[in-house]
Amino acid sequence: MHKSRLATIVIDCQSTDVEQASQFWTQALGWPAKPLQNPAYSAYRVLDAPADGPSVLVQAVEHPSRVHIDIETDDIEAEVARLEQLGATRVKFVKRWWVMEAPTGQRFCVVMPQRADFAEKANVWNGSKPRA
Repeated sequence: MHKSRLATIVIDCQSTDVEQASQFWTQALGWPAKPLQNPAYSAYRVLDAPADGPSVLVQAVEHPSRVHIDIETDDIEAEVARLEQLGATRVKFVKRWWVMEAPTGQRFCVVMPQRADFAEKANVWNGSKPRA
């Protein structure tokens, strides 16, 4: 048994300037952007989104711009295995998370818990079905 849920919407911007990349999204959504506290993640800016929804990040990347989601879980291997049973495939392990691809081609990441309310609000999985 493990838990998971949608954690983050990541706006990948093909850019070397994350400040400039985040300006559009700050203005479009009306949420100020700030750097993450960990300097190892200098290519990211977090938008001040409403607390009851997923986090929204802007990320400077080398690949073409796109949007992807992060699924947070307390057991990465169990969640990856569950998603593989649904047809997803592993693409690449990066630092501490898996980049996955849905059967329809969208990329997404499976990451450790990101939000403080994860334990009480995440889906609880027994195999591939959520526990009631």
